[in-house]
Amino acid sequence: MSKASNHDRDDDLLPEYDFSSMSGGVRGKYYQRYRAGVNLVLLDPDVAKAFPTDAAVNDALRTVMRAKPMPKRRTRPPNNRMQRTRPAQAKKPRR
Repeated sequence: MSKASNHDRDDDLLPEYDFSSMSGGVRGKYYQRYRAGVNLVLLDPDVAKAFPTDAAVNDALRTVMRAKPMPKRRTRPPNNRMQRTRPAQAKKPRR
């Protein structure tokens, strides 16, 4: 078979894939979680030991939020332009 004939096929699946013999796949299994806006976060192992459940993580984060007020967002972008500095004063020669 030449390379040109491989590009002419419409399907990307090889004939040896038989999906009718596969079982266990469920369409839309996590759809409701996705639509609900669940955020998944990967915790480091030491943090996961300290907070074994999602409720423990949420309680800790709420405590932090109450302890420290959230910073206010700026209403306009910061001025990042370089500003001119005052010129160095000329030194007088010593006698």
